[in-house]
Amino acid sequence: MAKRLSVLLLLIATAVTSSLAQGDWIRTGTGLGVEKVRLAAPDFKTTSGNSADLLKTFNETLWNDLDNAGIFEMVSKSFYPLAQPGQPNEVRLDAWANPPANAAMLAFGNLNVAGDDVNVLGWLYDVRNTGSPQVLGKQYREKATAENARLIAHRFADEIIFRLGGGITGIAESKIAFVSNRTGSKEVWMMDYDGAGQQRLTKDGSIALSPAFSPDGSRVAYVSFASGNADLAMYSLELGRRVAFPNLGGANTAPSWTPDSKLLFSSSMRSGDPEVFMAEASGSNPKRLTAYKGPDGQPSVNRKSGAQIAWVSGRTGLPQIYVMDADGANVQRITTEGYAVSPAWSPNGQLLAFSWIRHYGPGAPGGQDIYIMDTTSHQWVQLTHEGSNDFPSWSPDGRHIVFQSHRGGTDQIWTMLADGSKQHQLTSSGKNTQPTWSWK
Repeated sequence: MAKRLSVLLLLIATAVTSSLAQGDWIRTGTGLGVEKVRLAAPDFKTTSGNSADLLKTFNETLWNDLDNAGIFEMVSKSFYPLAQPGQPNEVRLDAWANPPANAAMLAFGNLNVAGDDVNVLGWLYDVRNTGSPQVLGKQYREKATAENARLIAHRFADEIIFRLGGGITGIAESKIAFVSNRTGSKEVWMMDYDGAGQQRLTKDGSIALSPAFSPDGSRVAYVSFASGNADLAMYSLELGRRVAFPNLGGANTAPSWTPDSKLLFSSSMRSGDPEVFMAEASGSNPKRLTAYKGPDGQPSVNRKSGAQIAWVSGRTGLPQIYVMDADGANVQRITTEGYAVSPAWSPNGQLLAFSWIRHYGPGAPGGQDIYIMDTTSHQWVQLTHEGSNDFPSWSPDGRHIVFQSHRGGTDQIWTMLADGSKQHQLTSSGKNTQPTWSWK
């Protein structure tokens, strides 16, 4: 590319921008230049003969969690010493600290099954600290199931990420909701952050769209066409079923949540023209925030401050992204060309991810790709370069983005680090769209 793109994901999520002549440039984070921690994670050991399947599930999950975290340089297993530890008295610090492993940190432990339970002991060592190497020691005990082996691996990975990642909580136990037609109708589904445990939530037998987790993770708001109209609906994850929600009138789409658990959405309930509204979580007291000719929708709130809302408006023709105060004042347009939709605010309140066709029209170059933009400087960077990409959503730690991509012939859910690297597919059955990440 003629313009150099550089996105550095670092440990603490506040944005720092560089005032360069080239527009395709943005840096995120503090402590620019900090190197990734070089981490070794040998397979956990076992002494029980009936734990092979659980051990395999645990080891694979732990490695993938650490590798996907975006803050580690994982030491290749081909560089590991022949003697790999399962407990502290088996660790030879020099064997891990020196070449070829040349690790800074070592995660190790053991897993054993006793009766109906699986017991895991895990440690994290600073192998260059010969005086007091232990950074972390944890014990976990759960019923001996594959699901619990994954759960324990997630929890241990999150502990390591929290200790070595600047005190930011890991995402291994977070969830992603999405829309899938794999059962014949479009329903809301949910999965683990890594694509495991995919399960259907709604059973409306119609069209469900635009799922959105509440901040506390107890509910999913979505759009249901079960009545023949676009209505807001609510699914309780605690009760495992759809719960009552009032009919607001008009067509209602694109729900999202504010940090204090109010609902944002687009509705034609009053003027017949889609406008952005805010209401209580119960649907009561809807307040209109926009009042312009042309559709206004897809609102997304600044998750850190709650004081700003980004949304999409067609008031000037093709959809563009705007930002306003939470009361509807101080409207600013932040995209100036093409076709821009699906804004999603980062947890740090500094960045917007969105889908953008920068050059739009007959014969114009450019595809639909995911971008991030610093909302203060309006500097941006392109993250995807393949297929048609839409509906970005940030992970709770601000280091990852989930999105919908049409590459390989069908719409599927993908994730990537927020610098555009490590793009990989999470779904494969049916057509899967409109992903959204849980708040925690």
